[in-house]
Amino acid sequence: MDAIDTAPDSWDQEDDGEAQVDEQLSKALNTTLNVEAKPFVPNVHAAEFVPGFQQKSSTETVESAGPDADANVEVSEPEAPPLENGDAEMATDDTWEQKGSEPCKAEAEPGGSPGGDGGQAEEDSPQEEGMEEEEEVVPTPKVVPTQPNAPKREHVNVVFIGHVDAGKSTIGGQIMYLTGMVDKRTLEKYEKEAKEKNRETWYLSWALDTNQEERDKGKTVEVGRAYFETEKKHFTILDAPGHKSFVPNMIGGASQADLAVLVISARKGEFETGFEKGGQTREHAMLAKTAGVKHLIVLVNKMDDPTVNWSLERYEECKEKLVPFLKKVGFNPRKDVHFMPCSGLTGANLKEPAEYCPWYTGLPFIPHLDSLPNFNRSSDGPVRLPIVDKYKDMGTVVLGKLESGSISKAQQLVMMPNRHTVEVLSLLSDDVETDDAGPGENLKLRLKGIEEEEILPGFILCNAENLCHTGRTFDAQIVIIEHKSIICPGYNAVLHIHTCIEEVQITALICLVDKKTGDKSKTRPRFVKQDQVCIARLRTAGTICLETFKDFPQMGRFTLRDEGKTIAIGKVLKLVAEKD
Repeated sequence: MDAIDTAPDSWDQEDDGEAQVDEQLSKALNTTLNVEAKPFVPNVHAAEFVPGFQQKSSTETVESAGPDADANVEVSEPEAPPLENGDAEMATDDTWEQKGSEPCKAEAEPGGSPGGDGGQAEEDSPQEEGMEEEEEVVPTPKVVPTQPNAPKREHVNVVFIGHVDAGKSTIGGQIMYLTGMVDKRTLEKYEKEAKEKNRETWYLSWALDTNQEERDKGKTVEVGRAYFETEKKHFTILDAPGHKSFVPNMIGGASQADLAVLVISARKGEFETGFEKGGQTREHAMLAKTAGVKHLIVLVNKMDDPTVNWSLERYEECKEKLVPFLKKVGFNPRKDVHFMPCSGLTGANLKEPAEYCPWYTGLPFIPHLDSLPNFNRSSDGPVRLPIVDKYKDMGTVVLGKLESGSISKAQQLVMMPNRHTVEVLSLLSDDVETDDAGPGENLKLRLKGIEEEEILPGFILCNAENLCHTGRTFDAQIVIIEHKSIICPGYNAVLHIHTCIEEVQITALICLVDKKTGDKSKTRPRFVKQDQVCIARLRTAGTICLETFKDFPQMGRFTLRDEGKTIAIGKVLKLVAEKD
């Protein structure tokens, strides 16, 4: 037995033992370890991860997933040069998780065995697995390092809308995997946990549905957020809930979006329920239009389902039913709407064209998003940032999308309608710290000079020189969409305007508007009913921030809801000053 392994007679001897160990270690290090070795680089050409239940079904899916492995390389290749061991370039504000998850160069260097991550997952000791399961794993998105002088990619917010269980979260999770934002290891873990709950097809949606309640029920409740990048653009995914009880959350998500993806299920029976009178396919498409989404992509999901089997007839049938409705809502089917088939579960036609679908000749989903024309946004306009959410974290943190203007660190802003002057301590654009941000970006701001309790969703950050309008009374043009009885003055509903939710009363009906000619009636109507357009005066319970539709469309559109249904949509025509 070695002298080192036995217990020492006295503590002086113990030190001796340690010295011996140190000597052996230094010898071993000098002979076997190459300290000058290049940094370890994972092999991105590793075998593609294929979920267990697909392996059983067929080997075809493995082949179809093949090109994705190569495609991953393009997206996650950083523009910054790889750091050598000696480089002291590691910025202090970068957290270790970010460093660890940075995608590395795709060179097959010593260490990047073809086994890649797959081998490592199996080698983990059971003890370590147990520990991992206890922790609540929130996937930390990978941060793609960019060169300091690289042009800023355009920010585009994409909201996924559609009926409950159409596959919105699954498509979101699949896109994050295909673009390298969620690693194989995390997905394997999700798949294992989902299998234990007998929900093996839900594992992809867990990348976006992070809290326990959403995972247990398989329903999104709050708007999930994630982001991914393509060659030209930076996309933020807003994963809206499809359930009708959570429509208010969905409106908040749609109000931040530039682009909506309406997900419909091609499975027999599912498309029909989503599209009937009470289904969310109709309501969501209409709410997205009201929230100011100009471009709509309709993803016909679940094309791989045995009842559909990539059939062109079923795809055309869904398309024929939807087009007239989208036209009625106000989308132009030729310019604003694009249909495409896909499968969220297998990832077919999301990044690579699907083999089973020769009749679809357009671009797959991600390349199509990349090829869309740029949005023209003015960065020199007044600062307008409607607040979506707020929380405490070493100060007051607010979340929202910058609608116009630009914000920089240490800038003085005013929180309306309470007129609190605040200072921006730090700026995070999609969890990456920056010094300034332009319009269209999703921001987290840490503010000084205001308490978290003093902020409500629907408040707006403005610059002091150009404050937004606030008030309680306004005139608006309203279209009654669905209401069984008549609406008279004194009718109460819930008003959703940008990110703000407030009770509102229709105090007077001013005139009816003819839908075809736009002529206004000479006499005041005593009531309005479904499908009529009128101009009315509305008064909210509290003071809210709003603008006229003509001056600032994003803050001048609204929806009226009552008893869980969307009753009317409208736009603000004129703000009425309060009589003291």
